[in-house]
Amino acid sequence: MRALVILRSSTTATALSPPPPHHHHHRSTRPPSLSRTPPPSISTVRSLPAASLSALRCDPEPQLRALADLASGLAGDARLDDFATVADQVVASGAEVSLFVAELDVELVGKGLARGLREGRLWSFVEALRVVEKLGIAPAKVVDGAAMDLLGKECERLMDCGDAKSLVQVMEILAGFKFPVRELAKPANVIRVLIDQRSPNLAIRYACIFPHAQILFCTIIHEFGKKGDLVSALKAYEACKKSSNGPNMFVYRKIIDVCGLCGDADESRHIYEDLLNQGIVPNIYVFNSLINVNAHDLSYTLHIYKTMQNVGVTPDMATYNILLKACCLAGRVDLAKEIYQEVQDLESTRALKLDVFTYSTIIKVFADAKLWQMALQIKDDMLRAGVTPNTVTWSSLISACAKAGLVDQAIQLFEEMLLAGCKPNSQCCNVLLHACVEACQFDRAFRLFQAWKDRKLAKTSIGDHGSRKQSLLSKVRQKENSSHTPENACKTHHTSFVKRYPFSPTTTTYNILMKACGTDYHRAKALMEEMKAAGLTPNHISWSILIDLCGGSGNVEGALQLLKMMRAAKIQPDVIAYTTAIKVCVDGRQLKRAFSLYEEMKRYQVEPNLVTYNTLLRARSRYGSLHEVQQCLAIYQDMRKAGYKPNDHYLKALIEEWCEGVIQDNDMNQGEVSSLNGTDLSKPNSLLLEKIAVYVQRSIAESLAIDLQGLSKVEARIVVLAVLRMIKENFSMGNEVNDDVLIVVGVSEINAKPTDQRSEVKDAIVKLLKNELGIDVLLIEPRPGRTPSRESETSTRRPVVLQRLKLTRKSLHDWLRR
Repeated sequence: MRALVILRSSTTATALSPPPPHHHHHRSTRPPSLSRTPPPSISTVRSLPAASLSALRCDPEPQLRALADLASGLAGDARLDDFATVADQVVASGAEVSLFVAELDVELVGKGLARGLREGRLWSFVEALRVVEKLGIAPAKVVDGAAMDLLGKECERLMDCGDAKSLVQVMEILAGFKFPVRELAKPANVIRVLIDQRSPNLAIRYACIFPHAQILFCTIIHEFGKKGDLVSALKAYEACKKSSNGPNMFVYRKIIDVCGLCGDADESRHIYEDLLNQGIVPNIYVFNSLINVNAHDLSYTLHIYKTMQNVGVTPDMATYNILLKACCLAGRVDLAKEIYQEVQDLESTRALKLDVFTYSTIIKVFADAKLWQMALQIKDDMLRAGVTPNTVTWSSLISACAKAGLVDQAIQLFEEMLLAGCKPNSQCCNVLLHACVEACQFDRAFRLFQAWKDRKLAKTSIGDHGSRKQSLLSKVRQKENSSHTPENACKTHHTSFVKRYPFSPTTTTYNILMKACGTDYHRAKALMEEMKAAGLTPNHISWSILIDLCGGSGNVEGALQLLKMMRAAKIQPDVIAYTTAIKVCVDGRQLKRAFSLYEEMKRYQVEPNLVTYNTLLRARSRYGSLHEVQQCLAIYQDMRKAGYKPNDHYLKALIEEWCEGVIQDNDMNQGEVSSLNGTDLSKPNSLLLEKIAVYVQRSIAESLAIDLQGLSKVEARIVVLAVLRMIKENFSMGNEVNDDVLIVVGVSEINAKPTDQRSEVKDAIVKLLKNELGIDVLLIEPRPGRTPSRESETSTRRPVVLQRLKLTRKSLHDWLRR
């Protein structure tokens, strides 16, 4: 029986005859070119006709042999799509697939798959594997080692071109085929690509491929945390919880640590509360991570500490170290002492063993509190306990003495560290230099720096090293009983040990030395050049110090030029640099430039700090024009909006002086001249200044209504004078008054007696305007602020009225023209 297989091509359909019966039995003994009928020249196989499918059901074996031979040939020619179509149709026909598989040349199929990969047809390869699996053949058996290597290269290509979605799809499919996908691409590399692309969903799908998904989830959570992407880390955490069969403390600890990395301690608390709601008791490591992330909140830290004890989790040494860290951050020396004593008691019972981290932390607590004697006592405790101080310990001890201003003691500790064989790091050296600068021992700082840097000064031979060390030890013991160390001795001791440790100056080192230049701008500039020659890049602090020194020498132009050079060096000036430049301009009485720099800060979106605002607000000792008042009041308002609480009294005194200038310029009797002595300084002045700021920013053409409600009579006087001075200065510039000015004295009820304060304010303002300035004032009769309703007529509540004064436009013009 012959069956027709319709193969779609450009012009023809070919009829295939079944091969001779012996053809497949001797396939291995003949060359590939003779072992099968050459397939027709076609591009794809679309379908098998109904007649052919019927023939397969009636007499399947010859037809299946023919189709197997055809499929083998297509696969061998790497026509994987056509091979998949033929095999799919065989499966769909309902014929005995095992007969087709028995006649299929699996080796030839494998070679075709490898060739397809070499040609870069990855998806055709995957589709062919899918069909192979439908035939009942394990896809992994069809792909040999060479094809696996090619498959790995394809996966690497997808990673290199950033096609993460395709990579994960391929990995999912291959994992379903039981391929060793871990060998195709290193999971760490794949996760890195997915993290860099911020693709948490793809990362989750990729992790779910592996049996050790929980470990990969931890890696994903941690890597997203390092990127500061807490949202993606939380997505991975939730997916991990769903895929887990039970509590995974390692994952809980990791996500809490990531909350700390991302600076979101509140989220770590939510995760902890969620564990408690699920009835999960965290282990000691999860508790320690939670305490560490929330170390800035001592009360919460102590709450968790008590909770872990209540649930039966015993604190370990790490717990107490974190508690000491929390005390250090909170500045609670008393509590740190109690915890330290508790740990010592536990050590006496051998329940715990204090480590170098514990001692170093408690020393830092005392160092920050400037309790240098107690810090030295802890050092003695750790030496008695047989714990060797490390670099951090020595640095904290040196810092304790440096913060207390004990430069000699700090240098002595530095020598002891060298004698103990501990190599100081750059931070330790910087602390020592900073101590010298803070004590104004500038020459000593430079001598120490030169001694550490200049290797030629240290020529200690190996032979006399032992005797010199003993000599130095005796000198150190002598210094312990004295409070002063000669500078020459210090220099000798340091230069003797220069070769024992490498010293690499940092940018911070040079910044400290630049501060040690005092007022010597040229020396500081030379240090910056030396810093550049050493391969270090000056930072914001370096430039700020140089700007300050240049301005301190009276060279304002040079200081501003340095600010431009800083930007030219691709370092955007920060708030410190701008504030320093503003201070230089203020000190040089170039106030226009100072305020111009402030505006430049806002253009570059650099947020001013408290020092910036105070420097500008105190730039003037008096105000000479409306523009200057407007300028400072605008800065004052910016300061309040930024959340700072300014001292209003200084600014108010200047504005009061400026306001009183209206009377002085009028050459009239000042009468009751106001002063701050007449103001209630116990209440904030922000209301007064805010009102003035609102009024003086208005145009003279606007209709003015001055609201004096809530102000004392002195404050009301200042507001009225401020508005009048604003009107007068604008009038002198050619701006006419176009409307009357209304003054709202207060709010009262009809038929109610005015309070003493409102009466005083009204009388004071009338006296000011009529007697001192000669301006006519009209008292507007009270009228209801709103029409009483029928309900209000029967109610005990009285209608509200406004007490107002009017300054007519004519009266103001007469005053302005005098």
